[in-house]
Amino acid sequence: MDKKDREILRLLQDDASVPLADLANAVSLTPTPCWRRIQKLQADGVIEKQVALCNATKLNLGLTTFVTIRTSQHNEQWMKSFVDGATAIPEIVEIYRLSGDADYLLKIVVPDISRYDSVYKRLIRSVDLLDVSSAFAMETIKCTTALPLDYA
Repeated sequence: MDKKDREILRLLQDDASVPLADLANAVSLTPTPCWRRIQKLQADGVIEKQVALCNATKLNLGLTTFVTIRTSQHNEQWMKSFVDGATAIPEIVEIYRLSGDADYLLKIVVPDISRYDSVYKRLIRSVDLLDVSSAFAMETIKCTTALPLDYA
């Protein structure tokens, strides 16, 4: 990956709907070589997909909750049940397996506390949990989907 590829990625991460001609012009290429670079980045798996990023507040999803989970069971069957149960809940938008004191971190978006409680009840029905701790976001200071490109 060279400097032009990184610049293409930077621009696409900012706005993937930018017309090809504008993108090519911004990186000092003609459209065909620019398009070929994008196709290669997609074929190589660097660009996984293009999506529309929605405004959570305008979709009545104004409450973001971060949930840490600890379990006393560390086996494949438990993990499969947990992953199947958690991924089936659409309000859970991110799931991470962690090292340290907590085993998992979930990001949940809902309209309000009562809807969070509903998600919590669906989650605990799916699998036994040792400890569940929730933190409600008071303010979003930085939220980006753009990845740093200095390491590519």
